[in-house]
Order: sequence, then structure tokens, then C-alpha cells
Amino acid sequence: MSKHEFQTEVSDLLNLMIHSLYSNKEIFLRELVSNASDALDKLNYLCLTNDEYKKLTYTSKIDIKIDKSAKTLIISDDGIGMDKDELISNLGTIARSGTKGFLSQLSGDVKKDSNLIGQFGVGFYSAFMVADKIEVLSKKALSDEANIWSSDATSFSIKKGKKDSHGTQITLFLKDDEFLNEYTIENIIKKYSNHIPYPIFMDKEEFIPAKKDSDGKEIEPSKTELKTTQINKASALWRMQKSALKPEDYNEFYKQISHDSTDPLLYIHTKAEGKIEYSTLFYIPSVEPFDMFRVDYQSGVKLYVKRVFITDDEKELLPTYLRFVKGIIDVEDLPLNVSREILQDNAIIRSVKEASVKKILIELEKLKETDREKYIKFYTLFGKVLKEGLYGFSAQKDEILNLALFKSSKRDGLISLKEYKEAMKEDQKEIYYIIGKNANALKHSPILESLNKKDIEVLICDEEIDSIVMPMVYEFDKTPIKPASQAEFKDEKEAVDSEKFKELTAKIKEALNGEVKEVRVTNRLSDSASCLVYDKDDPDFATQQILKQMGQANLPEIKPILEINPEHEIIKKLENNKIMINDISNLLLNIAKIQEGIAIDNPNEFAKILTSVITKAI
Repeated sequence: MSKHEFQTEVSDLLNLMIHSLYSNKEIFLRELVSNASDALDKLNYLCLTNDEYKKLTYTSKIDIKIDKSAKTLIISDDGIGMDKDELISNLGTIARSGTKGFLSQLSGDVKKDSNLIGQFGVGFYSAFMVADKIEVLSKKALSDEANIWSSDATSFSIKKGKKDSHGTQITLFLKDDEFLNEYTIENIIKKYSNHIPYPIFMDKEEFIPAKKDSDGKEIEPSKTELKTTQINKASALWRMQKSALKPEDYNEFYKQISHDSTDPLLYIHTKAEGKIEYSTLFYIPSVEPFDMFRVDYQSGVKLYVKRVFITDDEKELLPTYLRFVKGIIDVEDLPLNVSREILQDNAIIRSVKEASVKKILIELEKLKETDREKYIKFYTLFGKVLKEGLYGFSAQKDEILNLALFKSSKRDGLISLKEYKEAMKEDQKEIYYIIGKNANALKHSPILESLNKKDIEVLICDEEIDSIVMPMVYEFDKTPIKPASQAEFKDEKEAVDSEKFKELTAKIKEALNGEVKEVRVTNRLSDSASCLVYDKDDPDFATQQILKQMGQANLPEIKPILEINPEHEIIKKLENNKIMINDISNLLLNIAKIQEGIAIDNPNEFAKILTSVITKAI
């Protein structure tokens, strides 16, 4: 037996890796099963390409055994195996000469250092999180010699061993009983390694009921016995040909990965070949995930590398506005850190993400065109999330706009911007929208009176997200998009005589004592006496409310503009009778506020003034 002491630097590195780089102890089993799968992959490849190996007969499988009395967990495979030198090289990678040089390259940058450590392949050592001692018995294919590598994380030794067949057997001497439970091990395998392409077997206790004769008399007592059972599916559904799968196959798989009992609304299965090879299987749920609007929402997309589960907690796999999507991304080659838990910012994942987003949006567009009823169901569930992609400078803003649906001032149901454009008046040059909380109130807003009179359609934006994203949407298909309050028409501009009402608007503004930014006459009103609008560069009331909810409590005071209708009876009489200017100004402002859904600052004062005016009127 030859014994090898780890260098001080290596011991420090092992300690750092065991206690810091892995956040979840159970992934040690994923690492060991992944290594076993790789060993089977290598041998299978040699058996196909090398005549020397074609004579081998073996079963491509992985076995797990629990020995509760010895407190050991054993993982074995029939793969390529390792000889003495390979045991030292592969399992002692970080122990070879040059480790000191490696450590000297550590920069203190966690991401860079994790990548560097990952190149040394020390995932095997994660088993020391749960084991005091590890023994690896291995025999290389076509060799007659077996060896045992043994370590307690402070040193390792190599000695001769005995093994009937090629492959590797790893024995973990566990620290406690946590992983000596068949149910626990099976759940870990289903979570992380269910789609390893090789069957994973484990001896499970099975209850055998008592045997009874025809009279019901017990002739053999009940008992439990160990039964070898396959505990994984051993088939990566997302890697299978679409032609070999049925809708029910996709639906059942969705339920397995999502823990959702309902069938998905849509599934999108893609296999890409070429410079970057990957498979993706995405699902759109038919019910809203409970955590969709939580800051700490769980990503619905699982990342695999060569069928091995890596993470389901990486929010960068898809943009946040697609966080309702569930599914799988399986990449053939992706550089990961040692724990395989933190994705790096690399060209491969960026490319896969970009292609995946494009594919999902294209399929949603197809759904919109081919099955409107199903698309409306999707949009009702997830439209407000999808619209988050309109914020900022999203590369997919045009595609998302094309998918967006809106309520309308002229028709029932939801319409797209394309449908809006197709119905535009011949002389209409802009798309108009109005933002607020209540769709019915918005449809009857005084701001729309002029547009309604001209039979111009307006998009009704009554969701909170609209206040944030719509001001950042400037055009669709080369047609400007504007708030209805900014609609301007040539005939109206010429008809308004502001100078004639200059004295009246000045007195109203003075009466309102700084509550408004400006008072002006307008031709946008036909039935109402007044309305509130905002300067082009100022956020409207709905947007201000959202900004405050988002934590911007210290926003500067943004005052509205009060517009009055010079053709309204109240304004005409007020122009000739300025005795009641204070009371009427107050009513004009507060009535406009009520129509906008804005709370009146002093309801009692408003009621008092209204009562006084009514009394004088009768």
C-alpha cells in the first residue's frame, strides 16, 4: 500500500470546497452518479469504435446499496474503470504537482476562481460533506488488476484490491444516518438524476403480506424483504424525437417537473445541432404559478448538461418577463464551476438563451394567429408579466408588442396593435391609449370625448404594469403611439381662442391656490366641463402611484393641468359671473379628479361647497 499526504494548500482547498462551494449536501449523489454515467459513456463509445473492446459483455447500469449496520452508501457502475495511475490522476487531480501554482492564480473573484477550480474536476470530493472516509475500488476494462483508493480528506492511499468485473465501486462511510434511508436516496435520484440514460438500481425494502389459507388462517407471517428496483426513468424525454412522443407523454412529463396537476397550455420542443448543440422543452402552464409575483420566485426552467441535472434556481436562463415558462434546457457543453450551481456569463448560455427566447415568442405568435381562444387564455394569465419585457431597451420589444392585447374604447374583448392599425381612420396618423385603474371609467373619461366624437379608437390600459411600460413604447410598425391626452388635431388647434379666456383661466388658477400647474381651455371636451391632463414630460397620476409603490416615495410633487370646456354652460356662465369663481373652480377640479379616479383631498369641504352651489341654484 502506498500512502500520499495532501499538501497543506490542498487540505485548505478541500476544506474550502467542502464547506463553502456547495450549498446543498445532497448533490454529492448527483456528482457520483454523474461520474458513473460518464464512465459508462466512455466504455460504450469504445465498444462501438474500438475492436479491442467489442468483445466485452456487460450491463450499462448503476447500482446503489445501503448498509445501515455498517453506515455505508455504495455507488457502483460497469463503466470504463480506472487503473492505479488514473485513480491518482482522476481522484487526486488537485493533489498533483502544480497545485501550488494553481492556488497562486486565485484572484479573490468568486466567479473566476470557481471556474478555475472547476477545471480541476473536484466534484467527486463533494462526498466528503457527508462521509468521513471514502474508498474507491476500480478495475479498468481489459485489465486484470484492481486497486483501492482510500482517503479521509487529509491523505489518500492506494493498494491492490479484488474485483470480478471492470468498473468502479465507491463506498462512503457516512457521518450520520441522513443518507441511509431508501426513500431519501430515491427522491434525490428522481430530483437530480431521473433522466440519466442508464438505469439506476437500488435494493428497497418491500412489504410481503401474510399468506392465508382458504379459511383465512395465517400460514405464513408477513415480512419485509429486499428487492432490487430501478429508481430512475433512464430516458431524457426532451432528447427523444418529437415523432416518437404523444401529447400525453409531454403532459405527464410536465406534471412531473412542475408539480402541477393540470395539463399545460402549450409545449415547445426544440433540438438544435451545429456549432452549439442543445435540446429544449418549454411549457406554458394553464394556471398561474403561485410565486409569479414574488421577488424570490423560483425559476421554472431546469438546466441540464448532457442529461445531468445542474440547477433549477438560475434566473438568467430566461428573461424575467418569461418567468412563467417551465421546462428544460440541456446543453452538450457548458463550462460550470465546481459546484455546478452557479452559471457563468459565457457565450454558450447567452446563445442558447437568445435562441430560446426567440423560439418561445415565435410559438406564442403562432398560437395567437391559429387559436385565438387559447391565446386569450394565455394572455389573461400571463400578459401582464409578458408586458414587463416592454420596459427599458429590451431586444424583443417589437415581438412583445406584437403579442400584446388591449381592451378597446370601441369594441368588446381584446385586440392587438395590428388589429388596431387595420381599423384606423384613413387620416389617423397615431395610435392612442389611456391609462388608469378602472376600464369602464377610462372608457367614459372626459379625455376621450373628442376622440369618441371623431370615432377614433383608444386602447384601454387598466393594468398596473401599463403605467410603467406604455410611456416607454413610442411606436408600432412605424406608427407613433401616444397617450390620448396628447392627441392633437389641426381643426381643434385653430378653433381654440386661448386669449379670449385668458382672464378667466388666470382667475381659476388663482382660486385653486397652487393645486394645478396650469389652467387652459381645450376642444377635447364635448360633454364635460373639465378634465385633468399632464405635461408631456410628467408622469400621469396612475404612473405616479406605481412609482410610489415601487419605493419612490420622495417623488417631487407633480401637479396636473386643468383643462376647461369653453362651450360648456358652466364655463359660459362663469365667464359672465365671477362672483362664484372660488367655489366653481373647486368643483371643476374635484369633479375632474373623481373622473380620473383620484381621491379628493378634503371630501367634507367638497361636499360643503357642492351643497352651497346646489342651494343657490334652486
